[in-house]
Amino acid sequence: MNRSYYSDAISSFCRKSTGDVLARLVQANEFALEQTQRDAWVEEIRILQATLTAYEGGIYFEYAIPRMGRRIDVVLLIKSVIFVLEFKVGEHHFPAYAIDQVWDYALDLQNFHEPSHAAHIVPILIATLAKVESATIGFRNDTDRLLLPIKSSPALLKAIIEQVLALSDGPDITADQWESGRYQPVPTIIEAAIALYNGHSVSEISRSDAGAINLRDTAQAIGDIIVASRRSSQKAICFVTGVPGAGKTLVGLNVATTHIDKDSELYSVFLSGNGPLVAVLREALARDQVQRAKQKGDKVTKSKALSEVKLFVQNVHNFRDECLIDESRPPLEHVALFDEAQRAWDKQQTATFMRQKRNIAGFALSEPEFLISCLDRHPDWAIVVCLVGGGQEINTGEAGISEWLDALKRSFSHWCVYISPHLHDSEYAASATLRQIQELPKVFFKDELHLSVSLRSFRAEKVSLLIKQILDIQSEEAAQTLAELRSYPIVLTRDLVKAKRWLKEQARGSERYGLIVSSQALRLKPHAIDVRSPVDPIHWFLDGKEDTRSSYYLEDVATEFQIQGLELDWVCVTWDADFRFSPAGWLHWSFVGSKWTRIHKSERQQYLKNAYRVLLTRARQGMVIVVPPGDEEDATRKPEFYDETFEYLRSIGLSVI
Repeated sequence: MNRSYYSDAISSFCRKSTGDVLARLVQANEFALEQTQRDAWVEEIRILQATLTAYEGGIYFEYAIPRMGRRIDVVLLIKSVIFVLEFKVGEHHFPAYAIDQVWDYALDLQNFHEPSHAAHIVPILIATLAKVESATIGFRNDTDRLLLPIKSSPALLKAIIEQVLALSDGPDITADQWESGRYQPVPTIIEAAIALYNGHSVSEISRSDAGAINLRDTAQAIGDIIVASRRSSQKAICFVTGVPGAGKTLVGLNVATTHIDKDSELYSVFLSGNGPLVAVLREALARDQVQRAKQKGDKVTKSKALSEVKLFVQNVHNFRDECLIDESRPPLEHVALFDEAQRAWDKQQTATFMRQKRNIAGFALSEPEFLISCLDRHPDWAIVVCLVGGGQEINTGEAGISEWLDALKRSFSHWCVYISPHLHDSEYAASATLRQIQELPKVFFKDELHLSVSLRSFRAEKVSLLIKQILDIQSEEAAQTLAELRSYPIVLTRDLVKAKRWLKEQARGSERYGLIVSSQALRLKPHAIDVRSPVDPIHWFLDGKEDTRSSYYLEDVATEFQIQGLELDWVCVTWDADFRFSPAGWLHWSFVGSKWTRIHKSERQQYLKNAYRVLLTRARQGMVIVVPPGDEEDATRKPEFYDETFEYLRSIGLSVI
């Protein structure tokens, strides 16, 4: 795949006329060419031809990074070094966002482009009108081969290249090998949604190792079931399971974008009851559409972009309400993908909502049964795909996956049922129902419907296993798993200030970090953490470092409800006294009025444990866990409420900072 608009040997590039290079760039350009872009390319060509005459290597203009939906202005391969150049033509200064931008590009190559892993990578920001007499060249630490971003003027660029080459070692990079190397990105769910919505395939934005092969096999299996069901006029339901971060949502988005044409019979809709996830994805997609239109010289309003995006990503409750208008009319879609299907409401919760919020008395169906019935209205064929997370139910009335199975057995025995064999696993709490549903005539188990490898973290694959072992109090196993996570830092502290400093020190470029806590963590207010102050997930997840409402500011906190289904690069989990370790096991508490009260209902205990499971599996690159020291003078924050939890985590081997 040719990722750049223009590529050449440096020596050949330097001999070409500006017009020849520009013509190649213009021909490859996918957007309407504005004069500012043309002038910028002319200036970049002029600067580089004047700078690079003495060098051999490769040069790439507008090098594509599909995961980010961006292009690097210029990549240079000289000896053993990869130079990543970002030009700000006409700029006198070096904006903070531009420094993060060039750093992000370099990080992408280091993390996801296989031939770049072992090379020295040098991000350089060039402000063409800046007056810079010298540049600071350095590394973040002794083991990192990625240099800190360098600020340069055009006149200083050659000296910077010379200094870097003098410091570097290793074999020369060959252009052919570098160009043909595997690009194995691990996008965030927001990045993935944007890339898929804009026509990239799942293979372009995912790795090509065993985990990603698993993901593609799962997507293919669902696609095959859709095609077969349509051909034979059958109705089918699929249950897709997976470890946290394995790509269940990505699979759903991939199927939905494959069939995004609403005039097609295969038109699909991606549904989620996770309000924050829906809001964030819609906003991110709409912002991206507005920006892409602007790049093409067109104008698309935010409201128009949002109206189109809303057809693609829908809140499951809106879909349900639309189906209530005419209970005989089938929905537009033949294929409905339900994200986090285990969180659908049971019969009691659905009936209460219908009575109180929709003025419908006597509603007698659970949410799963009603949603299946909506697709069952189609006279020919329909598909329901349930994306199921284990141990993810975190709220009252969430039925778990067994209610879907009960509904099938009770009312839809004519449907084909395709099941991941891992639905038997304990965290899905569906074994008893599974034994009964196997009596139905059309039940098929398919290994491809399980995603076994976490893709959330490109640094470590075993984080979800570690968290499961910690929460299940399998301390010896947890210690062994932790020892295998050398490239995924998890540290422990009792000092929130230290934790915030650690987050900022770890993050590079625009890597996102933030504070997350349990929604029951009501006694963190002395630490300026108030879970009762609602966070706006759109601002928290999408806005920049300058916005006080963003996660970067480390002021507003997200709970399990806002962050489930989403992720950050680095997180700080602050652990309150709601979930306490003891030699007898976890103790579950709720702060009511002015004191802590024991939680005795097993269902509520499970919700609290699952809340911490969600919180502890949100970080892509690493996390810090804060267990406060407590306060002897505060009866609601006694040190003994926290000490045993801290000692338990430390005994597993977490490093204390």
